[in-house]
Amino acid sequence: MDIKTASAIRRLRLVSGPEAVSFLLLLVCSVLKRTTDFNAVPAMGMIHGVLFILYVIFWADAWNRTKWSLKTAALYFVLSVLPTGGFFAERRLKREAEDAVIASRARQEGKVTA
Repeated sequence: MDIKTASAIRRLRLVSGPEAVSFLLLLVCSVLKRTTDFNAVPAMGMIHGVLFILYVIFWADAWNRTKWSLKTAALYFVLSVLPTGGFFAERRLKREAEDAVIASRARQEGKVTA
């Protein structure tokens, strides 16, 4: 995996957690708006909207660079619209990046010894 591909996965991973947290907070703010006088939905909605847009941009970049299958790309997109999906996306992306590093090191060791 080249550095640009690793960076694309890392960016997606770093935004997926905060995006999931903002989604959950937006849901809490929506409930509070309807049950109390507290209304943080406009502010939380804007924060979540910006994080979601960043997620989609980074998702598209990662899909383009990694050449994911349609199924994998769709999975990461669906995880972005589920309330806790960002946490699962972050975990899968971390595992994918670690596997790529291990494979890259194995290839380098194979070239050195061959």
